[in-house]
Amino acid sequence: MENSPLKKLMNVMPQVGSVTFVSVRPEKKLLPKSIDKVEAKSDSGLDGDHFSSSYSKKRQVTLIQQEHLEAISNILSQEIDPLLTRRNIVVSGINLLALKDRKFEIGTAIMKATGYCHPCSRMETNLGPGGYNAMRGHGGITAEVIEDGLIQIGSEVRLLPE
Repeated sequence: MENSPLKKLMNVMPQVGSVTFVSVRPEKKLLPKSIDKVEAKSDSGLDGDHFSSSYSKKRQVTLIQQEHLEAISNILSQEIDPLLTRRNIVVSGINLLALKDRKFEIGTAIMKATGYCHPCSRMETNLGPGGYNAMRGHGGITAEVIEDGLIQIGSEVRLLPE
């Protein structure tokens, strides 16, 4: 599998994304607060986020694609405020799902995508009736911070070679 054609294809991602939105949730169950930049730390996640001290490193950061927010908006026939999705970072121009189990650079931080970020029941409350189902398949990814760094609006997002 190491040199398989599929493996080679998975290593080719010339697209470079960019961060369009950053947020942290100071407390569980609260809506996040929008910020311009955040320090990502390998030992604690995003500064100011409630996940930074209490959960598995595999869910230190949640990311969603701007393009998926647009799909959710179209499904629900309404504009979607990124805060309502409860994700930390919104990116545009790169397929986040293609980063699963891979390392990527975001700003000056290095992260590893650890899984899919499935919607929770709060999406029904936050987005209205059908919000949960509208987000299914569009919820983004979870990641852990591998190397500390700064992430801000406009930061580049790129796959790192294996």
